[in-house]
Amino acid sequence: MATKHEQILQYIDELPIGEKISVRQIAKAMNVSEGTAYRAIKEAENKGYVSTIERVGTIRIERKKKENIEKLTFAEVVNIVDGQVLGGKGGLHKTLNKFVIGAMKLEAMMRYTEAGNLLIVGNRTQAHELALKAGAAVLITGGFDTEDHVKRIADQLELPIISTTYDTFTVATMINRAIYDQLIKKEIILVEDILTPLAETFFLQTTDKVARWHELNQQTTHSRYPVVDQNMKIQGMVTSKDVLGQELETPIDKIMTKNPMTVNGKTSVASTAHMMVWEGIEVLPVSDDSNRLEGIISRQDVLKTLQMNQRQPQVGETIDDIVTNRLVLLEGKAKGEDAFTLEVTPQMTNYLGTISYGVFTTIVSEAANRILRSYKKGDLVVENMTIYFLKPVQMESTIEIYPKVLDVGRKFGKVDVEVFNDGLLVGKAMMMCQLIDRQ
Repeated sequence: MATKHEQILQYIDELPIGEKISVRQIAKAMNVSEGTAYRAIKEAENKGYVSTIERVGTIRIERKKKENIEKLTFAEVVNIVDGQVLGGKGGLHKTLNKFVIGAMKLEAMMRYTEAGNLLIVGNRTQAHELALKAGAAVLITGGFDTEDHVKRIADQLELPIISTTYDTFTVATMINRAIYDQLIKKEIILVEDILTPLAETFFLQTTDKVARWHELNQQTTHSRYPVVDQNMKIQGMVTSKDVLGQELETPIDKIMTKNPMTVNGKTSVASTAHMMVWEGIEVLPVSDDSNRLEGIISRQDVLKTLQMNQRQPQVGETIDDIVTNRLVLLEGKAKGEDAFTLEVTPQMTNYLGTISYGVFTTIVSEAANRILRSYKKGDLVVENMTIYFLKPVQMESTIEIYPKVLDVGRKFGKVDVEVFNDGLLVGKAMMMCQLIDRQ
C-alpha cells in the first residue's frame, strides 16, 4: 500500500497542467498536516512537475521528457531572470521553443515572432501587444511595465508577460546559459535511465526462508537479491555466500547483510560505477527517497553504459571536454612513453589568469588514462590523486605532459605525471586507479 507521502505526490501529478497549488489546499484535500503537504510539494518540484515562482505561487507544470530537456518553461524563465509576472499567469507551464530579441523595427520584429516564442524587448507597448496576438510570450527588460489592456490580453490568451530589471543582452545570456546547462545535463546518464525496474526485479521478503533463495536461484540463475519488508523498504542484501551451508528453514533476515548500500534513481552512472568498483559490489538496490525498492542496477549494466557513452557525441561541452579534446599526442614516442601537448585557453584559467587546479587534475587524469590504455584495454576508476605542486602557467602557453607508468597490474595502475612549460617543470602529480576488464 502506498504511503501518505506517495499518495500526495500521485494527487499532485494528476492535477491539470497550469493549476495553482498551495500547501493549505493539498493539506485539506488529502487530510494531512501542512508540514507533510509542504514536503510532498518540494519533492514534486525536484521531480520537475511543479514550479514555485515568487509573487505568483506554485503551479503544476508539464513534466519534460529527457530528450526535450533543453526546452524551458516560462515558469523556469521567470526564475532564471528574477522576473515579475505582469499577466498571463495561466500560461507559465507552457514551453518556449525559441527566444527572439526585439532590437529592430516593429514590422521586421513581427516577421521573426511566432507562436511558442519568447520576445525579449524593452518598453515598446505595441510590440508587447502584437507579440501576444501572434501567440508569443513577452519578456520586458529594464524593469519596465506595460499597459493594462496588454495585461488583459495576456490573461485572456494565457501567455505570460514578464518584467525583469536586467538589460536585453544580460537576459539573453542568462537564458542561453540555462539552455546550455540543460544540454550538458541531457548527456549525463542517471541510474533511473538504465536500472532494471521493480516489475522485472526479483527480491526476497524478510519473512522468507533460505529455501526461497534457492527457488529464485534456480528460476533466474542470479545469486544476489535485495530483501524488503512488508512496505517494500530495503532491509538487506542476500548473496550465495550468505546462504552457503545454511538450513533451508533459516530465516533470510538472520543471514542477510543489513543496511546495504543503495543508490537513488537521480545518482549518476559514473558515481555508481566508482562506488561499485571501490566497494567490490556486483549489484546495488535502487531506492526512492523513502528507501522503498525501485529496482536494481548491476555492475555489468553500469560498465556497458559507460563504454557506450564514451562513443556518444557531447551536445553541451563541459570544461573537461574542452581539456580532453585539446590534448594532442606528441609523435615519435615509443609505446608506454606517450607525451601530450596542450594550449592553455582562457576557459582553463582561474581569476589570476593562470591554469586552474581543476583543469590540472583533468589533464593528469586524462593523460594517465590514455597511457594505461596502451598497456591494458578496459576502463579505470580513479582511486586517489596526489598533486605535489603546480606553478603558475599563463593563458595561451603551450604545456607538455609526460605520464610515466610506475606500476601496472591486473586490477590497478599507478602513473606519475610531469608537466613542463618552456622546458621548466611546472607541475607534478601521481594517480592511482583501479582497472576494470571490458566484458
